[in-house]
Amino acid sequence: MRFASLSWLGRMATRLATWGTPPYKARVYLARMNPLGFVSPEATISHPRLERSRNTFIGDRVTIFQSRDGGPVVLAEGVHLYADITIETGEGGMVQLGAETHVQPRCMFSAYKGSIKIGRRVEIAPNCLFYPYNHGTEPGQSVRSQPLESRGDIVIEDDVWLGAGVTVLDNVRIGQGAVIGAGSIVTQDIPANAIAVGAPARVIKSREAGYPNEKDSMKSQSEAKVTTT
Repeated sequence: MRFASLSWLGRMATRLATWGTPPYKARVYLARMNPLGFVSPEATISHPRLERSRNTFIGDRVTIFQSRDGGPVVLAEGVHLYADITIETGEGGMVQLGAETHVQPRCMFSAYKGSIKIGRRVEIAPNCLFYPYNHGTEPGQSVRSQPLESRGDIVIEDDVWLGAGVTVLDNVRIGQGAVIGAGSIVTQDIPANAIAVGAPARVIKSREAGYPNEKDSMKSQSEAKVTTT
C-alpha cells in the first residue's frame, strides 16, 4: 500500500495489496497504510481537482467525476466512501466532506450551480441523494433544454445522521446533531439536535434533554387553550 496512488503503477500496487484481503468494509484498514488512504482498483476517478487527506477510503465502483466548470471534491481525514457512490461537480459546484464522515452505498452527490458542504462525523445511510439545484420549468420548452438554477448550497453540520433514502434539496442547512428519518425529503432548514421525518421533512421532536416533542407541545397548547377559555 505504500506505493499506492492514482497513477497506473499506483493502481496496480493497490490491486496487488487487495489480493487475499476480504472485500468491502473489511478493506478499511488498508486506508491506514498509505498517507493518502485507499482507492479501490474498481473505483473510477475522473476529477483533476480531487483533494484527499489522510486515511480516506474510496470503495468499489465509486465514481468521482468533474463536468464542465466543476469545482473541487475535498475529502477530509478519515472519510469513508463505500460501494457504488457517485460524486460529480459542474457549473461551479463543489463537494466537501468533513473528517470521519462515513457514506454508505449507492448515495449520489450532484453539485451543479450550488455546492454540498458536509461536516465532521456525519453518518449517511444508503441511497441518500443530494441536489443543490433544480431544472427550470418555464412553459414552451422542454425541461431538459432549460438552464439549471439553485436557491443556495446544501450545508450539513457536524454529527448529523441521515437515514436510508433521504433526499436533500437546495438551500438547506441541517443543524449539528440532527437526525433525519429514512425516506425523508428535506426542503427547508432543520435546527440543531432536531429529529425530522416525512416528505417534506418536519421536526417531530428534539434530542435535547427536557425538550418536549411535537405531540407533547401540541397537547400542552391545547390544554392551555381549554384552561383559558
